[in-house]
Parts: sequence; C-alpha cells; structure tokens
Amino acid sequence: MLLQPRKVKHRKIHRGGWFKSPANRGDKVSFGSFGLKATEQGIISARQIEAARRAMTRSIQRGGKVWIRVFPDKPMTKKGEQTPMGKGKGSVDHFVAKIRSGKVLFELDGVSKEAAAEAMRLAAHKLAVKTRFIEKQ
Repeated sequence: MLLQPRKVKHRKIHRGGWFKSPANRGDKVSFGSFGLKATEQGIISARQIEAARRAMTRSIQRGGKVWIRVFPDKPMTKKGEQTPMGKGKGSVDHFVAKIRSGKVLFELDGVSKEAAAEAMRLAAHKLAVKTRFIEKQ
C-alpha cells in the first residue's frame, strides 16, 4: 500500500522552492549497515518509494531488514484531462517527499555487502533522483 499521511492540516499546499544546502539531518546510516543516499535534490512520489521497497525486498528474498527514511507528506494536485485554464486549483492527486542532496533514503541490514549493493542498485532505478550506495562508518 502506498505511503500517505492519515490526516493533513491543509489539504492543498504550495509547491515551494528548492533547497539551497544539502541535508545535515538524516545524512548518515543510523539503523542498518548499508544505505542509499541521494546525491541530488528533487521529489520522490509515494509510488516510487513503494516500487523501490518492493525491488529491495524481492532482491534480498525476505532476508534482512529494510528501513524507509523518507515519508511522502506533501500533497500534489492535478487538474482533470482537457480542463480549460482557470477554474481554480485541481484536486489532490498524490503525495510526494521533497529530497535534499545527501539524505539517506533507505537502509538495509542482515545481508552481505554484495546482496545489499545489488538490492540498492535495483531500488535506485525506481527513483527520480541520483543516488549512491554507502556503508555505515
């Protein structure tokens, strides 16, 4: 099932600007031994997070543990097909997570380094930002 907030304070929000600096929180592997770190900023949809999670869990064949370090809490709106200009803002279509460069997106533990690297490679193909594989220091 896709990640989304149970309740939001405001149903529709502004898109907002881009981050000026890289992440200084959530930029280190905290829970597992291996991580997938974003090297550029961008937005990741709830569908992309779920697809990456599935790719990782299938790759490690239910061995080890996966942590998702991002949550899609930003509602994105979309107008209907062939709707003319004007007539207000569209309805909420999906939720996304804004990603800073340097943010750890996923963590993995309980598998070998080779298996973790392959699982993270498969997950990285599903995401809309460039990433790299990292180990806990």
